[in-house]
Amino acid sequence: MRLVILESASAVSEWAAKYVAKRINDFNPGPDKYFVLGLPTGSTPYQMYQKLIEYYKAGKVSFKYVKTFNMDEYVNLPRDHPESYHWYMWNNFFKHIDIDPKNAHILDGNAKDLVAECNNYEKEIEEAGGIELFIGGIGPDGHIAFNEPGSSLVSRTRVKTLAQDTLEANARFFGNDISKVPKQALTVGVGTVMDAKEVMILITGTHKAFALYKAIEEGVNHMWTVSAFQQHPHTLMICDEDATLELRVKTVKYFKALSDVHQKLIKENEPLEKYRTIH
Repeated sequence: MRLVILESASAVSEWAAKYVAKRINDFNPGPDKYFVLGLPTGSTPYQMYQKLIEYYKAGKVSFKYVKTFNMDEYVNLPRDHPESYHWYMWNNFFKHIDIDPKNAHILDGNAKDLVAECNNYEKEIEEAGGIELFIGGIGPDGHIAFNEPGSSLVSRTRVKTLAQDTLEANARFFGNDISKVPKQALTVGVGTVMDAKEVMILITGTHKAFALYKAIEEGVNHMWTVSAFQQHPHTLMICDEDATLELRVKTVKYFKALSDVHQKLIKENEPLEKYRTIH
């Protein structure tokens, strides 16, 4: 596992966007070889999407031969609701780039059969050839997607009842009225994300510091689902200085000493595989 420590949340967004663009370009996708990307929503990845739109408009990356699979979606929230993840993705990212709409996959929280919807999503990922790079954020309680504390670390895409902490955290998006926050969501499982060839997790802010500590310095624990990615062969955790406040000084110094290697991961015309395998 790598931990890339950057100065600010905006630096995290820029680094992540450069890495996504480089991974797509190095993959050299085409009509017979799509790059498959797993995507999150929320405030943490928003600036990353803005940067990727900027790179697309500058001709630095194309999404024509990219397939995407989003992590989650609320249950029983209309697609055109401004807090639905369909609305978020289309308005903040997809409509600004050259992705084919049929290649952008988001779980349908209004499906008549939610279990069948989840099972079909797993099949679609498999048929696409598996996910090359899955990007995620985490909650203050260390959950990834809607895999709340206590979720199985081998879980697959399913219906999930949301924890009280998550409802409270998301109330700000619903006029601070917790009664308006959907109580259930469809989410990929920890096992679904673990199947990706590479996982990149974005962590910013002091309110995520304890979760980062649990993810990096403590053992694998289903009460902190992000800790599962200690066992993934290619995990990148990208954080800002604020998120490191609970880490040991020794840990921070170790990963900061690798900053030159980490910068080579986003350098143009630099062979990526050479540095991805150094831990």
